[in-house]
Amino acid sequence: MMLKGRLMTKLNLRLFLGLLLLCLGAGPVGASDSTSAPPSKLPVPGMVTMIDLGAKKCIPCKMMAPIMEKMEHKYKDKAAIVFIDVWEHHEQAGRFGIRAIPTQIFYDASGKEVFRHEGFMAEKDIVSMLKKLGVEP
Repeated sequence: MMLKGRLMTKLNLRLFLGLLLLCLGAGPVGASDSTSAPPSKLPVPGMVTMIDLGAKKCIPCKMMAPIMEKMEHKYKDKAAIVFIDVWEHHEQAGRFGIRAIPTQIFYDASGKEVFRHEGFMAEKDIVSMLKKLGVEP
């Protein structure tokens, strides 16, 4: 009986998390991340890192996609700019303590989190934060 209770609790938790992601605009997609760095290697050691956690079907995330691509090219070899699809990588939402998508997290070169933002983040704000961390294009 106790095992049945535990199983139901786990199933209810998974159902709740799935519904939460759907309400946030995420959906079951198989798109890959926009970086070659595996999520387990983040933040990138010795490099300023910006991680954008979202989903390919989330409207604010879709709005950020071209900005993220531009930032990846603009800061190539100067900062790690990473997108993680939390629908594809469920465990990363918990690892990074995500409450809403998109969420952007900035880390200094030592790997310390220095800034976190929830929602759409404009290009000028991303550039400004990277500049504060000492990264120029």
